[in-house]
Amino acid sequence: MTPPTIGNTTPGRDLKRRFLWLGLAMSLGIVALAIQLYRLQLIRHEEYAAKSVANFVKEVRLRADRGVIKDARGTILVDSRPSFDAFVTPAFCTDCFEQVIPRLAELLQWDADQRKKIEDLVRASRRNAPFQPVPVRVDLTRDEYDRLNARRDILDGVEVVPVPHRNYRADTVLSHVLGYMNEITQEELERLNGDGAKYALGDYIGRRGLERYFESKLRGQDGVRKEVVNARGQTIEELNDKLGENAVIPPTAGSNLVLSLDMRLQEEAERAFPGVTGAVVAIDVNTGFIRALVSRPGFDPNLLTGRVTPSQMATLARDPLHPMINRVAAEHYSPGSTFKVISQLAAFKSGLFRPETVVNCSGGYRLGARVWRCHKESGHGPLDARGAMKASCDSWFYKVADTIGLDPIAEMGKLLGLGRPTGIGVVAEVPGIMPSSAYHDKASPGGYTKGMALNSAMGQGDVNVTPLQLALVYAAVANGGKLYKPQLVQRLENLDGQVMEEFKPEVVSKVDINPAHLKAIVEGLEAVAQEPGGTSYRAKLKSGLPADFLVAAKTGTAQVTRIGTVRLKTHQMSYFERDHAWFAGFAPADKPELVVVVLNEHGGHGGVDAAPTALAVMKKYFELKAQDATSPPPRANQPYTPSLPPAPSLDEAALTRAVVPPPKVVSPGEPIQPPSETGDDSATAD
Repeated sequence: MTPPTIGNTTPGRDLKRRFLWLGLAMSLGIVALAIQLYRLQLIRHEEYAAKSVANFVKEVRLRADRGVIKDARGTILVDSRPSFDAFVTPAFCTDCFEQVIPRLAELLQWDADQRKKIEDLVRASRRNAPFQPVPVRVDLTRDEYDRLNARRDILDGVEVVPVPHRNYRADTVLSHVLGYMNEITQEELERLNGDGAKYALGDYIGRRGLERYFESKLRGQDGVRKEVVNARGQTIEELNDKLGENAVIPPTAGSNLVLSLDMRLQEEAERAFPGVTGAVVAIDVNTGFIRALVSRPGFDPNLLTGRVTPSQMATLARDPLHPMINRVAAEHYSPGSTFKVISQLAAFKSGLFRPETVVNCSGGYRLGARVWRCHKESGHGPLDARGAMKASCDSWFYKVADTIGLDPIAEMGKLLGLGRPTGIGVVAEVPGIMPSSAYHDKASPGGYTKGMALNSAMGQGDVNVTPLQLALVYAAVANGGKLYKPQLVQRLENLDGQVMEEFKPEVVSKVDINPAHLKAIVEGLEAVAQEPGGTSYRAKLKSGLPADFLVAAKTGTAQVTRIGTVRLKTHQMSYFERDHAWFAGFAPADKPELVVVVLNEHGGHGGVDAAPTALAVMKKYFELKAQDATSPPPRANQPYTPSLPPAPSLDEAALTRAVVPPPKVVSPGEPIQPPSETGDDSATAD
């Protein structure tokens, strides 16, 4: 036996070392296998399980029909039209970025930016939801549809799906009420689906107006159809029958909205309103339901529904008339002389003035060293409350403000809903401003002064109201003090016309007003429209309404910029310097049913540029009422067909001058010169 040599290993030791390395390698392999199994079976279990099923069965989404929107007589204002969208499912899109998307870019004529956007979208979806179809083109044209269908064999993972798109039949009319729809954002997708909703990438969601407010009611519930597919996502028709009875879960249509608006009255309001910008609102005095609503200018919801281009949004943003603002509720204005109803109610409530209280008007009212001028420079002479309302004498109301101060006027305004939102909900709104002495102590340099009360009593200074708020004030005067919540929707119906939910009139508050005071106010408002010298008497004569049809109303001309020593005609002023023309009234005065408020923004004078519109709306309303009493109801679900002429617009020169409105230069305590509201040299004001 040969002794071991130093530096040499025995065969046994060498074999042991090899077993050691082999065991280590096997251990590492087992650990790696365990990690991979953990990753596949636990971490990515859902993905691969879905992929294995999706290679055999695919769930196709069946989109629910969105509810239609109708007017009070069943005329369809908003429905859905058929269209086709192109989708890419990342899991089935083989050679997606090398072949499929380049082919799509060529067929659909995408530029480089569009192509990159789609690639980024598909990459993100491949990571997060590879089996969820990604919309890459919405609302295909007929040519695009034909091109994609002709090349389906080389467009793996691409499918063209019928998708209903919203169709707004009234164009720009009622756009602020109806709203529009566009694509859901990622943040909304996560938030809404977390709350139990079932939205998908590329879905549209309501924006603004009824589409937003009633989104959950209008949307309905999608269904599902299962299909047998191959690994490329292509349907294997001959195997679909093997899926059984549960292969299809039908969708549930959304609810239909039936509005309180009557499109016949709406059209009359649109035709009669001469303003480039402004608002008209007609409300049922005894329920708060809105019968007509104009906000001009409007926007085209068909243009905004879908993927809006940056240039389109830039055009809307640059428009100096701001068509996206709802002027009925989301913008406020000085109400001018229409506010005198509140000032007179506050005067009567104070006990310091009665309907027979006489104030002498000599053409103005002196407070300290300043003179607040009446619109009639020669003065009205002695007038009681009725005469002051009829002639819109400013001096009578200056005397009220000087005697009782601002706070009683502010208190009455707040009781009637000014300075807070009306609660309409469907559309965005601003609260307006009903200033008090405390308000001015905080907001005005130097704090409150008596001159601020004089301006406020005239509906100027810091007093700001929305047309909707003013309509509710006059409705409360007409109905004895009930302040209603304004409403636009009467009921929700299902697809078969069955009532799912009905909305009843809601009284927000009951204002405690002495009936004798209300009677005196209404008598003054009647004189405005019914008697010679009243500020809307001429408009009433020309309206075609019968002489014995009693209208109670107040006109107003709200000053926008300070009037100098020379009084300019409306046509001599640039657009944004012109006064706002107001009318607020109800009819019949002896048994009120309808209140109408008109704001002709920068329109001129209330008696000339606002009153005729309101009286035309009143006339049409009662004509339609008589007609409907003797005629059979129309066949429901008839699509609305627009028949209105184009809305007025500013000429190019006026738009050039009016890029930015001039600042309002009337300070809260500064004496104002109330403008004449006739636009001529007569003594009639407002």
